[in-house]
This record gives sequence, C-alpha cells and structure tokens, in this order.
Amino acid sequence: MDIATLGGIVLGLVMVLFGIISSGGVAALGNFIDIPSLIITIFGSLTSLMASYTMSDFTGSFSGIGVAMKDPKLDHAATITKIIELSNVARKEGLLALEEIARSLEDLFMQKGILLIVDGTEPELVRGILETELMNMDSRHKNKAGFYDTWAALGPAWGMIGTLVGLVNMLKNLSDASTIGPNMAVALLTTLYGSLLANWICTPVSNKLKQRAAIEFQLKEIVIEGLLSIQAGENPRVIEEKLKSFLAPKAREAISTEGGA
Repeated sequence: MDIATLGGIVLGLVMVLFGIISSGGVAALGNFIDIPSLIITIFGSLTSLMASYTMSDFTGSFSGIGVAMKDPKLDHAATITKIIELSNVARKEGLLALEEIARSLEDLFMQKGILLIVDGTEPELVRGILETELMNMDSRHKNKAGFYDTWAALGPAWGMIGTLVGLVNMLKNLSDASTIGPNMAVALLTTLYGSLLANWICTPVSNKLKQRAAIEFQLKEIVIEGLLSIQAGENPRVIEEKLKSFLAPKAREAISTEGGA
C-alpha cells in the first residue's frame, strides 16, 4: 500500500470536513449532501466517459485507482545489481550460462531479453523487440492515466450542468423568495461535487499513474541497455557505470556489485 496516495486522499477529506464543521458545526454537514446533485455530477460524468471509450477500456480503467494505491517497489539499484551479476556470469561462463538463471527471474521483461540473447538473436533485433514491448506498455499506461485526466475535466463540467439546472428551477420560482436561498445552495453543490471529483480523486490518481509509468519506463530502459551491453561483451565495470548514469547521484550509492569499482 502506498501511504502517500492513501494519506493524501484521507487528509483531503479531513480538510473539507474541517472547513465545513468549523464554520457551521456538525449539523452543517447535512447542507452538503444532495442526492440529485450527486447523480448529475457522478453518473453524468460517467456517461460521458462511457461514450468516450470502448466498454472494455471503460471498465478496465477503473483498476487505475487500485494501481495508484499500491507500492510496486520498483528498485533501480537492485535491477542494476542483478544485471552486473549476469554480466559477470556471462563473462566467466558464456552467454549460454544465462539461460538457467533467466528461467528463475520474476522480471518477465528481463527474462525475455536474456532468452533472446541466449538464442543468438541479433542485437538490433533484440533492441527492436524489447523497445516495441516497452512502447506498447507505455501507451497502455498513458491511456489509463488519460482516463482520469478526462474524468477530471468532465466532473466540473457536469457540475456546472447541474448548477445550471438548479438555477433554471430557481428562476422559475422567483415569486417565492423563501426558496431562492435553498435552491441556490443545491445548485452550487453540483459544482462543489465536480471540483472535489476532479481535484480530490481524478487528478491525484492520474498524476500517480504517470509517475509510476515513468519510473517503470526508465527501469525497462536500464534493462535493455544492460542486456545489450552483456551481449556485446562489455566489461562489467563499464556496464555498471553506464547504467548508473540513469540514476540520480544519491541513488548510485545504493549499488554495490562484484564488478563495481
């Protein structure tokens, strides 16, 4: 579980509740609940999302919230260390010795690359295959993050639609002055709900998905460069320094390998 994502969402709710209660007391919470406004904002924005995507993409994209909540533990230093270990094995025993190691790897992308190398695939073809997989993975991640960007835009828009509906109903009954205030409050609630949907849920989830995608993309770039360097027979020390260039200076300190200087 990613504490930052969960903590940010929970604290965001706390801040809103604090603002309501501190100015109007606990009883004021009831003023901010209106079922028709929720239906217009939430379900209205969902209908637009449904119209914008295929049904499989629409239903599948909701898993992005779960992804944003998880902590995938993507460890660049551990990946580089593993590549250096592989390069040492290949240097001492040959590329064919990597096949048995590849079968036990949890990283399927690295495993695929090693098996391509062991099979004697040309370096440019290895790069092409791995980069094609990487590009397609990145495209899927961008589409899922884009789903929440779209929802963040549609939420406030449908909130405004709800506000306009409420204003029309209010203006139709101007003869009764006592209804103007309550009707105006209800009309504004849809705008509030739309803003909360966009800024409390959708935008943070989209940002977290983009951040995770960028980290995973870089990690797989490291794997590609590392495996191609092993195939080219480069010195493990050279490979280590090459791969360390992907990292910030502080992160490089976490790497300690047999081939390290």
